[in-house]
Amino acid sequence: MLRSRFCFCVLCALAVALLAALFLNPAPAYAQSKPVSFINDVAPIIKENCMACHDAKKRSGKYDMSTFEKLMAGGGAGSPVVAGKPDDSDLHDLMVTREERRMPPRDKGEAVASEKAAIIGKWIAEGAKLDAGIDPKADLLRELRIRWKAPTPAVAYKFPVVVNSLAFTPDNKSIVVGAHHELTVWSLPDAKLTKRIAMRAERAYAMVFLPDGKLAVAGGRPGQEGDVRIFDIAGTKGKTEGGVEFLDGVNDPKVMVKQLLDADDSVLCLALSPDGKHLAAGGCDRAVRYWDISGGAVAAKLEQTVENHADWILGIALSADNKLLLSAARDKTAKVWDLAAKESVMTFPDHQDVVYGVALNKDASLGFSIGKDKQLRSWKPGGDAKQIKNAGGHGDEVFKIVAGPKDLLATSSADKTVRIWDAGLTNTKTLTGLTDHAFAVAFSPDGTLVAGGSFAGEIAVWKVADPKEVKPVALFNATPGLLVKK
Repeated sequence: MLRSRFCFCVLCALAVALLAALFLNPAPAYAQSKPVSFINDVAPIIKENCMACHDAKKRSGKYDMSTFEKLMAGGGAGSPVVAGKPDDSDLHDLMVTREERRMPPRDKGEAVASEKAAIIGKWIAEGAKLDAGIDPKADLLRELRIRWKAPTPAVAYKFPVVVNSLAFTPDNKSIVVGAHHELTVWSLPDAKLTKRIAMRAERAYAMVFLPDGKLAVAGGRPGQEGDVRIFDIAGTKGKTEGGVEFLDGVNDPKVMVKQLLDADDSVLCLALSPDGKHLAAGGCDRAVRYWDISGGAVAAKLEQTVENHADWILGIALSADNKLLLSAARDKTAKVWDLAAKESVMTFPDHQDVVYGVALNKDASLGFSIGKDKQLRSWKPGGDAKQIKNAGGHGDEVFKIVAGPKDLLATSSADKTVRIWDAGLTNTKTLTGLTDHAFAVAFSPDGTLVAGGSFAGEIAVWKVADPKEVKPVALFNATPGLLVKK
């Protein structure tokens, strides 16, 4: 009996030791069974932790990791990958080391998470192979973009959506608002949600209806990708639930009819020429693209790519004769580009801080710019860069400016107001009702209404005509599931 108990205790001890060995000293993840995909498992880790210093532009240590071929070739220290030997590979070793030479550097960010470093180790142990069908010279960021899948928009939002952009529909009866991976359409003045259009971009930063009724939208995923896409939100019928029509602007080619631009970061602004024949877009890559859309957006032709700024382009405008392009940027300047001569003709530096937007009057004799300095300024686009007038009507940063009928201008600001100005920069009307930063502003097609959108998801719509009336004709929260009328 004693011997039986002794044997049982020994077996228990061995079992406990075995379990302890498994849990306290687990085998390296790269010794486990599931194969690792370079493009699906490894490349996202490289992008997240390494690309900031080792992209095609910075090449820190002469190491460019923008393609599989370059990643494997290494930099000044030679190849960082020894296939089959993760412990001898700098790519893995520098992620897990506790020495000062850790990558990413200690002054650049947190260490790579242990579970992610283990994935790198397992991939190397399996031979450091590239997935079949992928070109070793292919840009990894683009390959990751191609494979990324947009999430389905939430049925009901937990938090208010930030309104970065909005536009009245051509019939003046509804307003389109940018939401999270979707566009929403609200009827006026009853503020009823009538349509939801899923889209790939996380945020819509600018939108404009084209002469054929289609909607151009600029947006993206910050730091990930950017695009300009053309949507037909009226010509296709989707399923209807609870009185709301749902359209698939991600996969349905009848809804998302054309992609004009695929960029590495967000596209932040759009401008349609007054004759509706040209479209321009600018964003985080510091370039403005200028398309001829006279044959329709589906047949759009890229005519020029203008690189005239040192930082993000935040606003653009086109003259009625399609000769001038105005741009505003984070480099603290507004600039004028001669489209025919393909050259810069003027830089307006007076803001001396971030310039968020630009506009033109109808005959292009005056340019207007707004910015972080809280000012609205006017100047001659073909002049000597001298300011004509400075209007300090807003009490905080001015984010957007749009030109409307009869040379009126509308601006939106962090002071929670939308203001209307004449060409002489006289503030003719101050519109209140929003309770947070006013990030977006738009005139209706017939010029009778102006709308503003806020950080808190609010939309306010006012009449332009009566200078004494500031009460909105519609005020609501444009967040599905958080509809609050006031």
